Amino acid sequence: MSKTKDQYEAVILNCKKIFSAKNTDYGPSWTLFRPSSLTDQLFIKAQRIRNIESTGSNNVGDDIYGEFMGIVNYALMAMIQSEENNYDEDTSLNKLMSRYDYWAQTTLDLMTLKNSDYSEVWREMRISSFTDMILVKLSRIKQIEDNKGKTIASEGVVANYQDIMNYAIFALIRIDKNNQ
Repeated sequence: MSKTKDQYEAVILNCKKIFSAKNTDYGPSWTLFRPSSLTDQLFIKAQRIRNIESTGSNNVGDDIYGEFMGIVNYALMAMIQSEENNYDEDTSLNKLMSRYDYWAQTTLDLMTLKNSDYSEVWREMRISSFTDMILVKLSRIKQIEDNKGKTIASEGVVANYQDIMNYAIFALIRIDKNNQ
């Protein structure tokens, strides 16, 4: 389990570097996204990965590793936006990075609990299954958003974003392992 935690934290560190650099380049312009737009950004990335996996064709040239990293960061943006703090373009980078760290740690903690129950079965899974699971979670989030956030028997959008982030990190760990 400590191997998984170390690998997970290494992925988060790489994603955080990109998140910080892009926030330095663009400022926190992403805070203008409504929750549904962040869901659609995640959908675009996941659907592109699925298309590449299905067709073997990659016309843009960006690899799926970078797309999974984008999924991690968009999921974290969605979790940050889910808070009641009303982030906007004037929000400081330090405050956003603090919230990034909070949600990354909270999601790591959730993964640790679930990973213990599931005995690291994700290490035996196909990367394409992570893509499909992300797309299923996004479909569920869209339905919850269409229902104005109301659920009867299901977990809410944040739990789904956390699962999406964890699936993307598992894919990144597996891809990295396959490239060694």
